[in-house]
Amino acid sequence: MSRIGRMPIAIPAGVTVTLADGVCTVKGPKATLTQKVHPNMIVTIAENEVLVTRPNDNKENRALHGLTRSLIHNMVVGVTEGFKKELDVNGVGYRVQKQGKDLIMNLGYSHQVIVSEVEGITIDAPTANKIIISGADKQKVGQFAAEVREKRPPEPYKGKGIKYVDEVVRRKEGKTGGKKK
Repeated sequence: MSRIGRMPIAIPAGVTVTLADGVCTVKGPKATLTQKVHPNMIVTIAENEVLVTRPNDNKENRALHGLTRSLIHNMVVGVTEGFKKELDVNGVGYRVQKQGKDLIMNLGYSHQVIVSEVEGITIDAPTANKIIISGADKQKVGQFAAEVREKRPPEPYKGKGIKYVDEVVRRKEGKTGGKKK
């Protein structure tokens, strides 16, 4: 039995979970999220909790059991608290600033890199070298953070670039000026 899949999902006050035509909808104070549920999974909604069960122990059903529970749990957390990713910008002359709904980044290129907010995602730049991306959908927040990081990923020699706050950049040793004969 899946350890994650069999755990019930508590529904906090102010959140409604509905299931219709194989689509799970979670409404909360921050947003409304929908997720298609695989037809093999059995989702039951009690008074204040959601339970995901599987019909049998086939390999595919075992794999989908924990996944389905995690997706619904992430929607419940997203509509109540939301998700956020923090990014650090390291490098001489590298800086970011928020201008309206755009994030303007100076990343050592000959031009500025401009990234606009998408629906459901908010960007914040509290300092010149910190970016905070937040939203209700965990997948969208992670994908958008990865796209921003992709503009200038951290390089291993000096550590310059955009990295996640909790990311550790493996540093390499540079060239050692060898003797010439």
